[in-house]
Amino acid sequence: MPAPDRLVIRRPDDWHLHLREGAMLRAVLPFTARRFGRAIIMPNLKPPVTTVARARAYRDEIMAALPPGAAFRPLMTCYLTDGADPDEIDRGFRDGDWVAVKLYPAHATTNSAHGVTDLARVRPVLQRMERIGMPLLIHGEVTDPEIDIFDREAVFLERTLAPLLAEHPGLRIVLEHVTTADAVAFVRANAAGGRLGATITAHHLIVNRTHMFQGGIRPHLYCLPIAKRETHRLALREAAASGEACFFLGTDSAPHPIADKESACGCAGVFTAPSAIELYAEVFDEMGALDRLEAFASLNGPRFYRMDPNPGTITLQRGGETVPERVAVASGSEVLPFRAGEATRWRLLD
Repeated sequence: MPAPDRLVIRRPDDWHLHLREGAMLRAVLPFTARRFGRAIIMPNLKPPVTTVARARAYRDEIMAALPPGAAFRPLMTCYLTDGADPDEIDRGFRDGDWVAVKLYPAHATTNSAHGVTDLARVRPVLQRMERIGMPLLIHGEVTDPEIDIFDREAVFLERTLAPLLAEHPGLRIVLEHVTTADAVAFVRANAAGGRLGATITAHHLIVNRTHMFQGGIRPHLYCLPIAKRETHRLALREAAASGEACFFLGTDSAPHPIADKESACGCAGVFTAPSAIELYAEVFDEMGALDRLEAFASLNGPRFYRMDPNPGTITLQRGGETVPERVAVASGSEVLPFRAGEATRWRLLD
C-alpha cells in the first residue's frame, strides 16, 4: 500500500524544548507554538529556574510572547541543585507551577554549572518526588573528563541511572534525548509500569557523528549529548518508529546566536524548531511507519505525564517548504536553523 500524501494526527507535544529568554525567546517561540500544543520548557537559564516565583515569571514571559490566537501551553520545570528545597518543589508541583524536575549533572551541557554534583545531596528531594508522583527529567551523561565524550551516556546508564532506579523504585524518570543503542535497550528493560521513558530528538534520528565533519567542522550539528555512530542512529530510528509507549517526541531544539556557534569554543545545541514535526514525518516516512507517528508525537508523552492528549489535530502534506536561511533576533543576532535553506519533504498546513 503506497504511503499517503496527506497525514492528519492529533496535535503533538514537544517534551523537551529550550526557548531562552528575552529577544531570543520572542524570535523562536512562534515556530514551536505553530506546531505543538504543549512543550516541556527547560529551566537552564541565567540564573536557573529554581523557585516557584521564577517559574511563574518565566511562564508569564512565554505567554506574553505568544503570537495572537496561539493555543500553546508551556509546561514549566524546576532546575535541580544540590541545595534544592523539597518543600518548595512539592509546593510548585501541587500548585501546578511545575510539572517535573530537571537534573543536569554539573557542567554536563549549556548553563549546567549549577547542576547536581552528587545524587546523595538531593536524596531528600528525590524521595519527596517519588512520594508525590513528580517526574524527574535527566540529562543522562557522566561528566568525568577521563570518560570519552562518545561513551558518557552509556557509562551514565550503568554508573548512575541503574542505581537510581534501584534506590527509588517509585520515581518516574525520563531519560532525555537518548543517543545510543545502549540507552534504547536500557529504557526498554526498565519501562514496565511507566517508570522510565525516553525522548528522542529529530536531529539524532537524521545525523550521526560523521556528519559533523563532512567537508570540515559543522558547528551547527554539535549538540550534547553528541551524535554517535551510525549503528546508534539506526537504533534510535527503530525505537522511535516502534510504537512503544516509552519513546516519545522531544526536540531539544536549542537556539544559539550564530557567533556563539561559530567560535573557538562553540555552544552545544541544534535549532530544529522551524521544521520540527516535518523532520519527524520525514524519518517516519523513510521507515515506512507514518501510521506510528501519531503515537510517538502526540500520545505516548501525554500518557507518561498522565495528561490528556491535545484536542485538536494538525495536517501534514507531502511536498515541503524551504527552511529559513536565518532567524533574526531583535537583539541584533541571528540563529541558523537545522537544514537552513533546504526544502523539507513534508509541510505543515495552516
